[in-house]
Amino acid sequence: MTAKKYLFGRYACKVDIGKVRLNNEDRAIALTNSRGNILLVVCDGMGGQNKGDLAASLAIDKIAEEFRAKESFSGAFFAKRWVANVVRSANSIVYRQALTNEKYNGMGTTMTLVLIVNDYMVVGHVGDSRAYSLRNRVLTQITEDQTYVQYLYRIGEITKEEIPTHPKRHVLMNALGIYNSLDLDVKSYPYLGDTIMVCSDGLYNNVAEKDILTILKGTDTPDQKVNELVSLANANGGSDNIAVIVWEANE
Repeated sequence: MTAKKYLFGRYACKVDIGKVRLNNEDRAIALTNSRGNILLVVCDGMGGQNKGDLAASLAIDKIAEEFRAKESFSGAFFAKRWVANVVRSANSIVYRQALTNEKYNGMGTTMTLVLIVNDYMVVGHVGDSRAYSLRNRVLTQITEDQTYVQYLYRIGEITKEEIPTHPKRHVLMNALGIYNSLDLDVKSYPYLGDTIMVCSDGLYNNVAEKDILTILKGTDTPDQKVNELVSLANANGGSDNIAVIVWEANE
């Protein structure tokens, strides 16, 4: 029997209010457990003051609680099932909370989650936060935005170049907590030691992909890289809250 390897690496996580918003509705966590499994989660709340931030916090807290309680994952199939179950539980918590008070009506959050276990990773995704992988100095977006403009692009109504400036580019087609049931995208991939970045739209809307690549493939520490990414997003306008996590496996 082949022994399971323990993942060694470094991660950093940062959330920033940006330059325009009056409150911060982004939340992010990066966790590891005794078996060396890695959990990275970004949530970008929606619904305004006292709502979006609550939705994001409720979702993050539930996922973190379940991860801390989970002793092990028996393979990619069961890890995918765990991700689906825990995210749907978070959805139910946010949805039920919204029913308790009129001011919470309509609150919700995006959610992008990356679970790394030995030689595979599971990605759970709702909304338009993103996960990227860096392998062999090539940056790849591994989630697909669940937005109206992405839908228009997919059916050929607009070009890729039109997406960043389209007037409805911020319209979500899916979010956590809006309905009692959830349309969740869960996929598994081989994990080959890639650098992983998870972020909210406040990061990628204000930092060009070529600049993200330059920072991620540099020799700075993950702490320095998340600080550089947030600083650059703010220098380019800081039009939204910013959340970013960077994980790097040891060579």
